[in-house]
Amino acid sequence: MVPKRPQNIKNNKALRRIRALELALTLYYWICTKVNLRERIKFIDQKLNELYPDPAIPLDHKDPFTLLIAVLLSAQCTDARVNIVTPALFALADTPQKMSKQKIEEINNIVRPCGLAPRKAKAIRDLSKIVVTKHNGIIPKTFEELEELPGVGHKTASVVMAQAFEHPAFPVDTHIHRLSQRWKLTRGKNVVQTEKDLKRHFSKDRWNKLHLQIIYYGREHCPALSCYGLECVICTSCFPTRKKKVITQKA
Repeated sequence: MVPKRPQNIKNNKALRRIRALELALTLYYWICTKVNLRERIKFIDQKLNELYPDPAIPLDHKDPFTLLIAVLLSAQCTDARVNIVTPALFALADTPQKMSKQKIEEINNIVRPCGLAPRKAKAIRDLSKIVVTKHNGIIPKTFEELEELPGVGHKTASVVMAQAFEHPAFPVDTHIHRLSQRWKLTRGKNVVQTEKDLKRHFSKDRWNKLHLQIIYYGREHCPALSCYGLECVICTSCFPTRKKKVITQKA
């Protein structure tokens, strides 16, 4: 008489088959996701190069100092408004030496249209003094030294490093943070994570130009109060079956 196979052996075999199938499906999904991501990155890169082959720096400036001041003023202000304000400011003082001698009240009167004027005016005067006394009147060329200056955060330092000194950097502003989420290049928890994700997705030699290209695209084709991931050419090409608006986290 042949003994019956214990029921738990059959159950164990079935469980192993289920687990093997789950693993296979997970692996298949992971591979498909990676392939789709690579294709999406390639398409985005090509389309932005096609639309903006030689993007200009949107803030008017003539040297690293005037660029630094313009970027500082652009916090919570449009580049267009900054470009209206800076001619008068740089007529008053266009070097760290000259700016360090100005009264905060006089700077404040000029930069008031940019918002947060008292804070920005003080930062401009104070950082100018530090550049003169600590850096011999020359804008420093490292992230660490730039971010030690009053009013200069990581994004401002990144813009100066990228555009004034051609050091690879990926400044993330509200446009870049928004589009990165709409294009599923980041989960968008914060700008720090978005910057890390974008640096991982794109080659370093593309960072300086790419961040400008995304800004221009965001302004012209995928603005904050329209598209929502459903209308522009990149969103519709990358996500043709998308039906719901993409609600993005703010920077």
